[in-house]
Amino acid sequence: MTHYLGVDLGSTTAKAVVVDEHGSLAGQSVVQMGAVSRQGMQKAVDAALTEAGIPENGVAATVSTGYGRKLVPGAHRTFTEITCHARGAAAMRPGVKLIIDIGGQDSKAIKVDADGLVDDFAMNDRCASGTGRFYEVLARAIECDIGELGELALTGSESLEVSSMCATFAETEIISMLAEGHSTADIAASVHRAVAGRTLALVAQVGRHAPVVMTGGVARNPAAVRFLEQALRLDVEVPEHPQITGAYGAALLAMESSAERGAPADGDADADTSERLFPRTPSGHSCAGCEGHAGGAVHLGASIKLHPLSEAGPR
Repeated sequence: MTHYLGVDLGSTTAKAVVVDEHGSLAGQSVVQMGAVSRQGMQKAVDAALTEAGIPENGVAATVSTGYGRKLVPGAHRTFTEITCHARGAAAMRPGVKLIIDIGGQDSKAIKVDADGLVDDFAMNDRCASGTGRFYEVLARAIECDIGELGELALTGSESLEVSSMCATFAETEIISMLAEGHSTADIAASVHRAVAGRTLALVAQVGRHAPVVMTGGVARNPAAVRFLEQALRLDVEVPEHPQITGAYGAALLAMESSAERGAPADGDADADTSERLFPRTPSGHSCAGCEGHAGGAVHLGASIKLHPLSEAGPR
């Protein structure tokens, strides 16, 4: 059986996914790193290949994506994160209309059409506001383990004003709140609520559409999902493995590009958009400093829904 590899080398994690010729998941791995790292990437690839039960030379084609996509040796093509997350999310949750991806150092809102192709997108890649790094700042300031931050935030009841969404200044503001005697739960909840408002401003640039799928490492934070549901006034669905969405999409693109054009030659790694396979012209936006204010009533969102990866392959 033929296999294909997708690698998403991000700012803080390396993700690798192996799919078979039907697009079904054969192997996956997520490796936490301090920064973009070839070593972390290789660990993720090795682990995914081991789970799939194939050697490295058993891969027919490889597509890379993410911040470090140019650093992946042997990648036949590279695609942007926007394209790969859209492809992966559409396969995980057929019919998705809006993808919200929050990674270590950026956040994205991606509108997809009925075919699961990128129709429009907005991206915040200029500051740590609303990203995984921002939550790390919060966890450090209130001396909470990052893995327990979401559960703590869900217990907060008082709504505090968080005026600064800059990670540097927000830490100072959080310390001031602690000095004033506010509980860590209320502070955590208030920061999560402020981040949701910031994300809502990003979504406003592409439009609010349903169904909504959230991907990226922050999607594992239940409070981040809950407060985002409140801000959007929509249910937010989370795939079973939200961190591998980009790598899964990259693996599917490797499979589809091989079927479309035949096995690509080594070194052909310049397809950095979806134009070669899927001609589209999304306008795109880059959010460098919106205020993140969002008005209107909110309501308690529904519980998180987990959708396993489709074993039937890509749609």
